[in-house]
Formats: sequence, C-alpha cells, structure tokens
Amino acid sequence: MQQTRVLQGLSYYQKFVDKYPKVEDLASATEEEVLKDWQGLGYYSRARNLHATAKMIVQEHGGDFPRSYNEIRKLKGIGDYTAAAISSFAFDLDHAVVDGNVFRLLSRYFGIETAIDSTAGKKEFALLAQELLPKDQAAIYNQAIMEFGAIQCSPVNPDCEKCPINSNCIAFQEDKIAHLPIKAKKTKVKEVNLHYLLIQDQDKILVNKRSSKGIWQNLFDFPSIEHASLLDQKSIEDHPHFKSWLGTTEYIWEGISESRKHLLSHRKIHCKFFHLKVNDFNENLSREFRAIELRELASLPVPKLIENYLGEETNLLSLFK
Repeated sequence: MQQTRVLQGLSYYQKFVDKYPKVEDLASATEEEVLKDWQGLGYYSRARNLHATAKMIVQEHGGDFPRSYNEIRKLKGIGDYTAAAISSFAFDLDHAVVDGNVFRLLSRYFGIETAIDSTAGKKEFALLAQELLPKDQAAIYNQAIMEFGAIQCSPVNPDCEKCPINSNCIAFQEDKIAHLPIKAKKTKVKEVNLHYLLIQDQDKILVNKRSSKGIWQNLFDFPSIEHASLLDQKSIEDHPHFKSWLGTTEYIWEGISESRKHLLSHRKIHCKFFHLKVNDFNENLSREFRAIELRELASLPVPKLIENYLGEETNLLSLFK
C-alpha cells in the first residue's frame, strides 16, 4: 500500500493473496508473471522487491518471516520505515514508525524547522519519534500517530481549531501550520517525448524488453525513439534509429495516434504511436527486438500508458478485456 491509495490497492492485494497463498508460491513465480499481476500500480521496483524478498524468505529463512527488526531490515526493498512498521505491527517490538504523516505531525507540534528530507532532519525526527514511543505499546501507538497525522493533521487546511492537542502545538500557536514541515529538495519533473513504433508483420508484432534500470525495468513496450520534441511521420522516417532498424524493408503506414500525455512522479511523458506493417522482420529488427504473436501482448507486463493505448485506440482492445 506504500505510494498507493488503499482503495486502489485492495483488489491487487486480494489477487496476490489468492494467487500466491504461500510465500513459496510467490518465490517460485517468474518475475514477468509478478510484474504482470502488478501492472497498473506503478513504482514497479516494489513488485521486483516483493518477489526478491519472497525468494530470500524461502531460501534464507526456511519460509518463515524473520521476527527481529535487524533481520527484517535486511530484506530486499525494506527500509527503516517499513522494518519499523512490520516489527511493531506484527511483533509489537519497540520501533517507532516515521512516515510522511509522522514527519508532519512532529514538525508542527514541536515547531521543528529542520528539513524532513535532509540527513540531519531524518536523524532528528527518528530520534524524537523513538523517544516518544511508549514501551510495550508500539503497535497501537504507531498506528495512532500515523492515523492522527493522516486525518487530523492533514497536509492542507487541517482543522486546527478542533484539534485535541492544539494547546501545545507550536505551529498552531505561532501560525506556522502552512510553513511546516519543510522540505529541502523540490522534485524535478522531467519532460520526455517518446515515439512508439508498432511494427507488425501479419499476426506478429515487435516488442522491446526494457533491461536498463529505471521506472519500467523488465517491462515490455515497443521500439521507441526519444527526441527533444514530438516528431511527425516524415521526421520519424528521417530519424537515424528508424533508418537503421528498417533499412531497405518496405513498410506501409497504418496510422498515427494523437499526442498523449502520461504523468509519473518524476516524469511527464508526451508520446505518439506510429503503426506500420512490414512483409517480414529484417535482420536488424530481429536482433534488436522480440517478435511475438499479437495475442501474447495481453500476457506481457507493460507500462500503463501502453496498456491504455492498446485498450482504447486500436483493434487489440479484445486482448485486454
């Protein structure tokens, strides 16, 4: 549920529980299968970490989830916050949870102006949270402070007049609610222009597995050309990548989509889809990309923007029902 609303994540959670009732089931699944089951939730590193951790639990812990904070912290993808949450909620160990809600509540209540995303800030808030933690009540306290931050001490326009602890809240007393907490870094959103080529030979199409590390690592998309701006058909044909891939192969343009926009946490993607048909995949295309049957598209894990396009604007809609 990290970085995902419970309402959105609940159906995925149920699907994973049903499909992988034991940790051994998840560990023995292929990464491609896990990514496909995750498709649509974003932040795919969470799915890869979940899969890797299942394997660690089976291989290194005999299928039993570790019960100490330090052992939990060693699991793939689990940091201080998650390890504290698991060890306190599941085993009632005395470890304070510090998430965004807790950062916000503590910053406002104690009037702390240290940036919450700085090294010094993370250390200061972690120490304070641990000091406040009542012994042997970690589970109930951690859940309470997170819930209080989420519901009462909300990010925007909290109802401070009705807050039961406003008499000792420094931010409330000094009118600094909107000022706190402080972040040192502002997320930079990068603009990306992508041109996807749907290269089809009868009932086969070329796909690309994204092997480099990044937001879509190990997901499948289509051959693509990135450029400083969105290009038209003539500019695509003149692009070095297009010329290298197609060579002397004859092709027919089937259609070009309108410009589409897809928003991610650090990316604003503008993209167009160029659909073309060839009589055969040449050597360059076969070497660079994988040829699959059209019906196989539905079983591959793909980015949400690819799924949306295939489902909305092409005759492949039936594959995604």
